[in-house]
Parts: sequence; C-alpha cells; structure tokens
Amino acid sequence: HVIQENGAAREGRRMKHGRHFRKLGKDASHRWAMIRTMVTQLIEHERIQTTVAKAKELRRVADRVVTFAKEGSLRARRKAAAVVRTDAAVNKLFTELAERYKERPGGFTRVLQIGQRKSDSAAMAYIEYVDRDGELRPARPATGFGLSWAAKEYVNSQLASKKRHGDVRAVLSPAADAAAKAAAEPPKEEK
Repeated sequence: HVIQENGAAREGRRMKHGRHFRKLGKDASHRWAMIRTMVTQLIEHERIQTTVAKAKELRRVADRVVTFAKEGSLRARRKAAAVVRTDAAVNKLFTELAERYKERPGGFTRVLQIGQRKSDSAAMAYIEYVDRDGELRPARPATGFGLSWAAKEYVNSQLASKKRHGDVRAVLSPAADAAAKAAAEPPKEEK
C-alpha cells in the first residue's frame, strides 16, 4: 500500500480498524478448516459444545450461511457450499433452516456459556440455532418497537394504562401508528 505524504510516495501500512477477529492460536488455513467443519456440524446437529472464543467466531460464519440460504439463489447456494463441507448439510440449510428463518431478520444462533473445562479451565459454551425443538432457552422475539428495554418497559406501562381508558394509539410512535392504521384498513381492490 502506497501512502502520499507531502507529494512523495512512501510504503506504509493501513490501520486495522474493523479488522478484528480471533486467531484461536492457529494459522489461517487451519482456522478456516476448523470453522468450516464446525459450521457443518452445527447445521447437522443444531447444537454443539465448544470454547467460548470458537463459538463467537463460529457465530459470524453460521449466521452468514443462513442468510445465504434465505436468499435461495444459485449464487447463494454456491457461496454456502464453499463453506459447508457436505451436500446433505447444504440441502438441510437451504430447505429446513431457510424455511425456519424466512421471517427472522438475523440472530439465528445463540451462544450460552456453560462453565469451564476441567482439563485446562477453558471457558466452554453451547452454540445452537434458535427457534427449534429442544433449545436450551426460548428465543427472544425477532421483532418489536425497535426500542431499548427501558423504552419498551415505558411503552408497555403506557399501553397498559391507556388500555384501561380505551386510547391505545396515543402511546405508539407515528410510524407504529401508521402501521396499525394500515393493518386495520382492508386492502383496496384496483379495477
């Protein structure tokens, strides 16, 4: 990379802003091979146990391949097949998982910390897909008002008090009010 300084070119390095990832004590090829294998196993079993650091790195790739599956195009299938190792896992990804998460905008995996491994005291975790049978903890809803928990608490308390008086729409934001009006109106037929 060449940097211009006072009209003279000099060799330099770019800053590492936004390029952070965990190296996991492995070189690049070993790390990528391990992540690919773990993504394939996660798709097949839908929950695996690993270290917290590996689970957090795996979450990035696992969510990305589910997004490819939701897209459903040939290009997306090829990009997912470049990560996932088996054809059976690719088929499960593009049929079962794509159907399960078609309405969910993101956050397809969950990392639950479970304590330390006895041998070397490494922090361990389960990583699993959400919204499935046998999950360890029920998933949080994927939609909402788009507010922080404190704002949601306030809105819910206001909704509860306004319901007693019959005026619920006064509490909602203008965007939510417009969406509520649009949902209440029957669709118009064009001739």
